[in-house]
Amino acid sequence: MLGSAAGPLSPEQHRRNGVVVSKARAKPAGKTPRVVAVAGGTGFVGSAIARSLAARGYRVVVLSHRMKPAGVSSDGIEYRVADVTRPETLASALAGVDTLVISLAFRNSPIEAPRRGQTFEKIDADGTEWLAAAAQTANVAHLVYVSGAGAAPDAAKHWFRAKWRAEEAIRRVGIPYTIFRPSWIYGPGDHSLNRFIGFSRWLPFIPQIGNGKQLLAPVFVDDMGELVADALDTPAVDNMAFEVGGPDTMTMDSVIRTALRVMGRRRFILHTPVILMKLMTAPLTLLPTPPMTPSAIDFVVQSAPVDTGPLTAALPRKLTPLGDALAGYLRP
Repeated sequence: MLGSAAGPLSPEQHRRNGVVVSKARAKPAGKTPRVVAVAGGTGFVGSAIARSLAARGYRVVVLSHRMKPAGVSSDGIEYRVADVTRPETLASALAGVDTLVISLAFRNSPIEAPRRGQTFEKIDADGTEWLAAAAQTANVAHLVYVSGAGAAPDAAKHWFRAKWRAEEAIRRVGIPYTIFRPSWIYGPGDHSLNRFIGFSRWLPFIPQIGNGKQLLAPVFVDDMGELVADALDTPAVDNMAFEVGGPDTMTMDSVIRTALRVMGRRRFILHTPVILMKLMTAPLTLLPTPPMTPSAIDFVVQSAPVDTGPLTAALPRKLTPLGDALAGYLRP
């Protein structure tokens, strides 16, 4: 047995115990709405997931360490304080929860701040391991994890290895699960695409790190929320992992040009060599909260192509083209 009345096992104990075969998803008793907790539900992706679930009639509980007060909001979403860096807060926060959706991100991700504990290993990997253990203790019946395209045990980059560790924690506890590996999620309030196009408001150019040729399959954040909700309604996707991307695979330069076209602006893209930017940002790693780091630059310029065939077959949904989604919130 991986857990006990004394509390959840540590991440290291879970790694030693090996994989447990997942059971069938349990059904909540009676006709009361299923209770779904969203860890990281105040974040960019997590909040979209919470909105989609609430719109479908689920009773949604948002777990977050941020300053949102505990209690039920005007939209019917309940907020509970939980902090993945304090595992003793997790099991009680999951009381009465049927399904746990994990969508974690540290502040300013992907810019890590190790001195403040804001790293992929600390939040994505360790945090998910603690949440999976707490879910087992709390008798949660279903897990959904938002991972990332490229997650692998032998990946060259540490963020992909951290995501894989998190996936392994989900698979290991013996609870039916669904894993999503999105390419690049964008939408109102994101801190990636909006940061780039924000320059067009006061500069005659868009600064771009690297050559802009990295391949992406941008997925609209509202579509990501709907896909997670679809998974909760589809037991056939239990114990499966899916790569997620929008209908368009394109370069980063093409993404920016599409956004400019939607906004009706003309700007040229100014490319800066990666090596130069990494040299310039290296001293910033000495700061408690660096505004940019060489590692984050590697994250920004990486390609993230995906194979969405299995996703489309299992969860058929028409995903929003980039231009159509951008027109919804960028068009003048």
